[in-house]
Amino acid sequence: MLKADLHIHSTFSDGSDSISQIVKEAENRGLDIIAITDHDTLAHAGHIPTDSKVKIIAGIEISAVDPQNNTRAHILGYNIREPELVTRLTQPTLFARNLNSEKQARILIENGYDIDIEKLQRAQGKYLYKQHIMDYLVSTGQAPEMFGEFYYRVFKNDGICAFDIDYISVYEAVTVIGKAGGLAVLAHSGQQQNFYLIPALAELGLAGLELNHHTNSDKDKEIIRRYSEEYGLFLTGGSDYHGRFEPQDFGIGDIISEESGVEAICAR
Repeated sequence: MLKADLHIHSTFSDGSDSISQIVKEAENRGLDIIAITDHDTLAHAGHIPTDSKVKIIAGIEISAVDPQNNTRAHILGYNIREPELVTRLTQPTLFARNLNSEKQARILIENGYDIDIEKLQRAQGKYLYKQHIMDYLVSTGQAPEMFGEFYYRVFKNDGICAFDIDYISVYEAVTVIGKAGGLAVLAHSGQQQNFYLIPALAELGLAGLELNHHTNSDKDKEIIRRYSEEYGLFLTGGSDYHGRFEPQDFGIGDIISEESGVEAICAR
């Protein structure tokens, strides 16, 4: 069985590690396949090395919602043959997230924090995420850690920066990935408890479900397997690695994909 981590984020979105760092670690960990699935962008596709022992797939993770009730859902896309169709859909999210994060930075400045917006790291050198703000606050000694009490007080729980953007319809995300010739996979459905979406998404062309993810409980996995069998969906998995930009104590390759997902994605 091939060892594949099909859910990894780089500095092209909200990951702290570059693609070269990720590939080196994947090689060191003895992986056969990895997928870089940055949020709402395929810009990394042109930066995938071709001389690695590891097969590297350029994917995407689209941040989406069910517009009827605002339930969050993330859709992974693999083997996209017409990337311009997907980019046209997701580009507004990148712009909106950047403006939202810049607003959060300005609010922090107004509340006494010393932030030089020009010195903040940005994805692709363009797009600011709240992780970049937190990383700056930690590195300058204004916050003790990335995801401790400070983060949850400020960015969550009605904090001064606890506001977000509008996201793409999950139904449109699946449809557009299919139109672009790709394979759409519902990510970490246990985390967002959005299993009810699967029947409708399957009708629209959903191809797979992410089974192996650190937020999927044993009960969640039972539900995912049941839907997989009922709707003929393959199963994937991955670490959802973000480096120091996520509160996780595992690394690349610590969570790997089910074989059916590897076969479906790598057969294309």
